[in-house]
Amino acid sequence: MDSGPAKTCFATSSPYEEKIGYYRAVRHGNHIFVSGTTSVDPYSPTNAPRMLHPEDARQQTRVALEESIRAIQGLGGKGAEDIVRVKMFVSRHEDCEAVGRGFSEILGKHNCGGSGMIGAAATMIVVNGGFINKRMLVEIEVDAVVEQI
Repeated sequence: MDSGPAKTCFATSSPYEEKIGYYRAVRHGNHIFVSGTTSVDPYSPTNAPRMLHPEDARQQTRVALEESIRAIQGLGGKGAEDIVRVKMFVSRHEDCEAVGRGFSEILGKHNCGGSGMIGAAATMIVVNGGFINKRMLVEIEVDAVVEQI
């Protein structure tokens, strides 16, 4: 009896992954689910994580999306063209436009890449109370569908 596709996990050196105990991304079959990703400095200590671009929501968005794309590639995906859904959580309403610009620059529907179109279904939500680190301006979750191995 076939037990179905195996689950494969991808980890980075993020201090939050170590501290909390989660994976950056998980692949099950041809689906990849990327955890909430921010612009945390992967080389900062677990007991004092630092943020890259602490006052720039656009750059934090770009870093988070680029990290998500690396995770997809680390699990056998092509990259941005595999992304089908993005959820953007923003800590301050005034940063929504900057987050949208960062998203558009990396995954906007006007981008085309090699074998396929880049673009995704997307949601942006302003959260009350902020994130685990006060300098986080945006946290992004990504879902991707890739070719079967």
